[in-house]
Amino acid sequence: MTESRRQLARDARQAVREGPEGVARRQRARLADLVAYARANSPYYRELYRGLPEKVDDPALLPVTDKGKLMARFDDWATDREVTREKVEAFVADPGLVGHRFLDRYLAATTSGTSGVRGLFLLDERALGMETALGSRAASLLGAGDAIRMLARGGRTAIVTAPGGHFYTVAATALFQLDHPWLGRMMRVFSVRQPLPELVDELNQFNPAVLSGFLGMLTALAAEQEAGRLRIRPAMVVPGGETLTEDLKGRLGAAFGAKVRAAYAATECGFLAIGCAHGWYHVNSDWAVLEPVDADHQPTPPGELSHTVLLSNLANRVQPILRYDLGDSVLLRPDPCRCGSVLPAVQVQGRTADLLTFPAAHGGPVTMSPMVFGTSLDRLAGIGQFQLVQTAPSTLRLRLRLLDGADADQVWHTVRGEVNHLLAEHKAADVTLERADEPPQQEPGGKFRRVIPLTKP
Repeated sequence: MTESRRQLARDARQAVREGPEGVARRQRARLADLVAYARANSPYYRELYRGLPEKVDDPALLPVTDKGKLMARFDDWATDREVTREKVEAFVADPGLVGHRFLDRYLAATTSGTSGVRGLFLLDERALGMETALGSRAASLLGAGDAIRMLARGGRTAIVTAPGGHFYTVAATALFQLDHPWLGRMMRVFSVRQPLPELVDELNQFNPAVLSGFLGMLTALAAEQEAGRLRIRPAMVVPGGETLTEDLKGRLGAAFGAKVRAAYAATECGFLAIGCAHGWYHVNSDWAVLEPVDADHQPTPPGELSHTVLLSNLANRVQPILRYDLGDSVLLRPDPCRCGSVLPAVQVQGRTADLLTFPAAHGGPVTMSPMVFGTSLDRLAGIGQFQLVQTAPSTLRLRLRLLDGADADQVWHTVRGEVNHLLAEHKAADVTLERADEPPQQEPGGKFRRVIPLTKP
């Protein structure tokens, strides 16, 4: 770890010791610094921020951006004038360059484009080092017994994802392995695209201390563990990519005999938040600003669910992420978290893009969050994994992967009754639930979306 990262780590520890005021002071100073840097070096932000005060340390003064706007102005958005979309596109088209530095100084990461716009993101050295610098906050989640289990398994980390592309988890892991060959041997990416029995065999041989991956895939692995085919005992399980319900968290913890600490992150900000034992995500707000807002981008009060959330990543300078519409619906905790963290706590309801909208029995549309279905279906027996796909305004298609020994007809009958109950409870009108023959499908990046809304034309 470089001296710079040691300094960042020391400051991260000092920030939480100083409490909310120390964290907020750092956030304001870093926001003002990044806004000034973006105005000076990015033609896009220079134009966007024309007319703003000379110093801006309040994010509410900034216009809102999103992926579509930034990708459309890619060359002008970057603060490094050598960065062009043409060069980045050519770089990420080569799978042999995964984990190598673009222009010898930036990590290139892509998103799958399921929201309609494929993201191309560059991360500079400070942004890359932030996860390490803030790692001491996550390390405090482990007790002595967990630390012993970590050491007994050599600290090995299994990352279950889709290899072969420049997706953030894959590219960041590959970069770490290139930079630190000895330490890199403790990390390994496992492909979700291989047959499940092969994945189980490989994980059994690797015997990881930490198991991380998309929630949907970890749910399938929990079923394998419960059936006795997967036999690993990680100290920590880190699900990401989807909202973790309490029921599913309990199932993962019981199956693996491990602590479950969900991470809340995005390619745009890989160090955004870490989950605590009480089911909240604590935002690293000395380096990130997260603003819950309504549909008009006005602040949502603590304790109320937001329409979306605006993100400012205060660490990355090559492509400044400032007041960026992340698309997640979150709830900001109005009181201090029981875990004792001084960092603000949020719960994530799911991506706005994943909300299901149905015709209502009387009047306007009915909108339902993915978490509504997850909270209910996670409690039902026999389900290894489910996926609800909206194929028409009033039609849902249910894909199921069952646990060993489960009666398919009985599970279908139970699930159909539960889903119909939820739809009736929310006053959705005449929605048809179809039984799919195919199992849940994964996205190009390896993620299993448990709820897939109707694709907009």
